Amino acid sequence: MPAVPPVTHRKGLADLTLSTAVGGLAAFAVLAMVAAGRHGAPFLADSALHSWSVHHRPEVAVATARGLTYTGTGVIPYLLVALAGLVVGRGARQRLLTGAAFIGCLALCQALRYGVMVLVARPRPPMSGWATHASGWSFPSGHTTTSAVTAGLLVIAVLLRAPRGRAAIALGIGCWGVLVGLTRIYLGVHWFTDVIGGWLFCVCWLSLSVRLGLRFAPCDAPRPPSAPDVYSTVDENSRGALRRPKREA
Repeated sequence: MPAVPPVTHRKGLADLTLSTAVGGLAAFAVLAMVAAGRHGAPFLADSALHSWSVHHRPEVAVATARGLTYTGTGVIPYLLVALAGLVVGRGARQRLLTGAAFIGCLALCQALRYGVMVLVARPRPPMSGWATHASGWSFPSGHTTTSAVTAGLLVIAVLLRAPRGRAAIALGIGCWGVLVGLTRIYLGVHWFTDVIGGWLFCVCWLSLSVRLGLRFAPCDAPRPPSAPDVYSTVDENSRGALRRPKREA
């Protein structure tokens, strides 16, 4: 089977990311409307997981969860996405542009997420069950969204540029992004559906970002070779015959 041309491959990937973005947005919108319509009342799964986390908190587990959850906010995600952008770029100018684009991707995602959070205005779980500090509304989880987008951009950088061990590195990064979201439930500051909402928001946002990247990023595909010189294809013996003087009869 012939290899898929780069242009066709990019188009297929762009179509896939668009479908994923639409699906993620639809699922997120439904969850957001249902959460807003319940006026802060948690779902059955929310209450069950919150109750379990409150009654299963050994000191070591809480300390570990706090340390992990702190990596999903503040300056750390921005440093990570800036590093990912520098890795993806080739050449000083392109690296600066890609790094700025990755930082802008995360910043705009956080701004849109904050707008949705204010619009839905879902209260957090009761403060009596909190094991860390939190502020603002609950849906979607900010730490979850930020860490998931950061992990996604890091995975993109790894898949594009890592010389070896891409699958293992990408898996480790993905696990970090998931665990940060789970710590928000374990520490009692978010409902389970807040975290699900953050992941759905991330799926939609990252899919749109990848589609834009495919649209505007330069293609690394090699240029097609130029047409061969007709004379260069002539057999060496034939060339020798052409250069050999004609004998007289």
